[in-house]
Amino acid sequence: MAKIKITQVRSKIGSDKTQKATLIALGIKKLNHSVEHEVTPQIMGMVNKVKHLVIVEEV
Repeated sequence: MAKIKITQVRSKIGSDKTQKATLIALGIKKLNHSVEHEVTPQIMGMVNKVKHLVIVEEV
């Protein structure tokens, strides 16, 4: 399967608590932290929820 690299580029301060929980569920711990995930509908849904806070790159 394809992999994506997700990097947090904007602060989660002021975000909704569900968006903060989504970042934690993705494994992103702090600003400029990157994680790699396989592309699944669940992961893409989570990325879509916090798309204003992250940058997504194909690996």
